[in-house]
Amino acid sequence: MRYVILRDDDTNALTLPHCLERLYRPFLDRGLPVNLATIPEVDVRTTMADGTPEGYLFLLDGGTSRKITIGSNPKLVSYLLQNPGYHIVQHGCHHDFLEFDSLDGAEAATRIEHGARVLVQAGFSEPRTFVAPYDKLSRASMIEVAARFRVLSTGWFELRRLPHSWWPKFAVKQLRKADHWRVGETCLLSHPGCLLSYHRAIDEMLETILRFVDTHPLSVLVTHWWEYFCGGSPNEPLIAVLHELAERLSRRRDVKVISFGELEKTQINFRYPALNLI
Repeated sequence: MRYVILRDDDTNALTLPHCLERLYRPFLDRGLPVNLATIPEVDVRTTMADGTPEGYLFLLDGGTSRKITIGSNPKLVSYLLQNPGYHIVQHGCHHDFLEFDSLDGAEAATRIEHGARVLVQAGFSEPRTFVAPYDKLSRASMIEVAARFRVLSTGWFELRRLPHSWWPKFAVKQLRKADHWRVGETCLLSHPGCLLSYHRAIDEMLETILRFVDTHPLSVLVTHWWEYFCGGSPNEPLIAVLHELAERLSRRRDVKVISFGELEKTQINFRYPALNLI
């Protein structure tokens, strides 16, 4: 059996429920879980390195509040809670540019705990999986995340960013070319980049994803809901690929789509059992 985790980033207080409904109804109807990396208290002034606003801010109506909690959008919260196929994971706190890339331990802990509190106050369960904005964490942030979450999902791991005590296990991971590993009670998952993206060739996208799934015991597939609606109009070809992926995965008897939470209780036959993975 091969396992797939679908991770959609950047759900926030500005997200319209019908956008998620349009994208993920085929997954929900087939019983395929969708993990939404949710920004607890989005900073609406966030820009990229070149000064352009973040893509998920395209629906901003010019309000004056700088930070908006997810709970301030009751229609979105109600929609998510009414559809148990959605699994909410914590995506930073404010999603400032490279938010957790340079923080010291105290500031990282403050933001993590504040973000978790905001999600719980909105009515969601206490998050057990963490996704750093831009998939970047400083060494100090890594330590604080590992102390509080059972799963860290990120792009890749670099020795210079890891706590020194993790280096021996990281060396084993590298030697065995493993994608995922574990430190203490925390599973550390990597992914191959955003294979579902408007930055990629539309005619090759689906087969590229399926080839990756076929060659990995656990695949984390990352996408961003707002990429399907840039400019305010649906990107129909990209949406069609996403929906075809739901259809193809649901027909596979050798593939199971799971949530991050299910990873904790699923005995996955990883390629390298000596790494003591779940």
